[in-house]
Amino acid sequence: MATAMDWLPWSLLLFSLMCETSAFYVPGVAPINFHQNDPVEIKAVKLTSSRTQLPYEYYSLPFCQPSKITYKAENLEVLRGDRIVNTPFQVLMNSEKKCEVLCSQSNKPVTLTVEQSRLVAERITEDYYVHLIADNLPVATRLELYSNRDSDDKKKEKDVQFEHGYRLGFTDVNKIYLHNHLSFILYYHREDMEEDQEHTYRVVRFEVIPQSIRLEDLKADEKSSCTLPEGTNSSPQEIDPTKENQLYFTYSVHWEESDIKWASRWDTYLTMSDVQIHWFSIINSVVVVFFLSGILSMIIIRTLRKDIANYNKEDDIEDTMEESGWKLVHGDVFRPPQYPMILSSLLGSGIQLFCMILIVIFVAMLGMLSPSSRGALMTTACFLFMFMGVFGGFSAGRLYRTLKGHRWKKGAFCTATLYPGVVFGICFVLNCFIWGKHSSGAPYDNPVRTNQIPRQIPEQRWYMNRFVGILMAGILPFGAMFIELFFIFSAIWENQFYYLFGFLFLVFIILVVSCSQISIVMVYFQLCAEDYRWWWRNFLVSGGSAFYVLVYAIFYFVNKLDIVEFIPSLLYFGYTALMVLSFWLLTGTIGFYAAYMFVRKIYAAVKID
Repeated sequence: MATAMDWLPWSLLLFSLMCETSAFYVPGVAPINFHQNDPVEIKAVKLTSSRTQLPYEYYSLPFCQPSKITYKAENLEVLRGDRIVNTPFQVLMNSEKKCEVLCSQSNKPVTLTVEQSRLVAERITEDYYVHLIADNLPVATRLELYSNRDSDDKKKEKDVQFEHGYRLGFTDVNKIYLHNHLSFILYYHREDMEEDQEHTYRVVRFEVIPQSIRLEDLKADEKSSCTLPEGTNSSPQEIDPTKENQLYFTYSVHWEESDIKWASRWDTYLTMSDVQIHWFSIINSVVVVFFLSGILSMIIIRTLRKDIANYNKEDDIEDTMEESGWKLVHGDVFRPPQYPMILSSLLGSGIQLFCMILIVIFVAMLGMLSPSSRGALMTTACFLFMFMGVFGGFSAGRLYRTLKGHRWKKGAFCTATLYPGVVFGICFVLNCFIWGKHSSGAPYDNPVRTNQIPRQIPEQRWYMNRFVGILMAGILPFGAMFIELFFIFSAIWENQFYYLFGFLFLVFIILVVSCSQISIVMVYFQLCAEDYRWWWRNFLVSGGSAFYVLVYAIFYFVNKLDIVEFIPSLLYFGYTALMVLSFWLLTGTIGFYAAYMFVRKIYAAVKID
């Protein structure tokens, strides 16, 4: 691990150089200065819905289009469905626009065909949101919530929150309405300049107020200007999916000066209202995990010292041989298990995941992979996963040699393709549904020799059952991180920003400690029961918390999401299966190597004739 950290600065430097010399770069790192009336480009990202989990590109709906559509593949966010494209919105720095008509020819409204109307109505009923960006800032809808509902209006406290994107439309009394007018509110920060220099501005916030205004209430002229109705006298623009619909697409632009500096412009988007609850849950997890770990460590250490002292008494050899315990299986404890190639390949993939996750979380905790650097997290994770294959392959090869494996070429190929192949296979199948909808090293030195004849294993008690072990071993690690799991799931499935990498790094450390402790306890109980078949069992049991992650994912699906259709459900459970598999590999690998070091340590401490 020290070698990986030594290479980290050089790998990041190489990565930054690669990003600067190719089309894949991390936007939003350096500020862009604008002068008065400079164009501020409004780009579209995608359409999303937490109900369907199917992202669509912006022009999959009949929005107004510019004269030339240009897609901009800025980073690996395309893997998440982002299709960044230009739009016909004309926005100039610090220049107001009261009302402007889009795609209007000779003052004629836009006509949606029956098929287009049906598609728009379907997207509205599926609760789709439209995501736009300006100077790499995502558009947000302001929500004003009042905390004191029962008090007087003057005493009500206003809680301002922001919703990512804006709703495509809404439904009311079985009728469907489209948000066809967008009121853009952009905030700028005026930079301090010398007297003889022109003022420069930086965009620090991007808000939108979506409105639905029917055709009859909008007055447009030949210059593509329009007049909005006064007050609340207008009616919303209805979309009838059974016939053609005529409407105007309009927008307005309003600029406001802000004291927020460019370096702090993302604070508004990343404000969290339940920080105290989050801190309380983390501290609670830390106290519980380390308290239980301390108790388990004391019990195990005291018991081991007593066992080792008894086993090393030379005057009571006959009594010792009649006892039962973990020393009696010393000749079989390092016997190679079945399918050593698959086991070593899975553990190699686990090492690869562990190194990648550890570095990504640590770098993100330092603020280098915040959501403001759009695409940086996914790009860095993909790059590091490939680079960490060096450590995964070395670990797998060394373990495979330890397990008396001789087909090292096939083992290396299996390590490189097993986990990525499963991931590719699942993603390929899921994408088919979406398209249908639209060298080896020296082995480890074991402290004792392995007998030629396997020892007979006594009958085991019910609580030594493998599935019971999985249930018992998974509770503590899952209990230490399930609060953080809620925030991660919200970021993935409800299109929220996740930026709490400091919390995540602390939870990851707790997870490593708890998995290691539980794995050592479980393997100690198994060896005391004279069952030396611990290789596969320990790997499976140590990943027991992945079972609880699966149960929680089902709970989240039923109680938090409104997904009812087959394809979105298939996508949810398909990607959830990938997450559970990866989490099982990660925790199983952590527990396996903790147990392996423990077993080697205790058998090196006893005298074996």
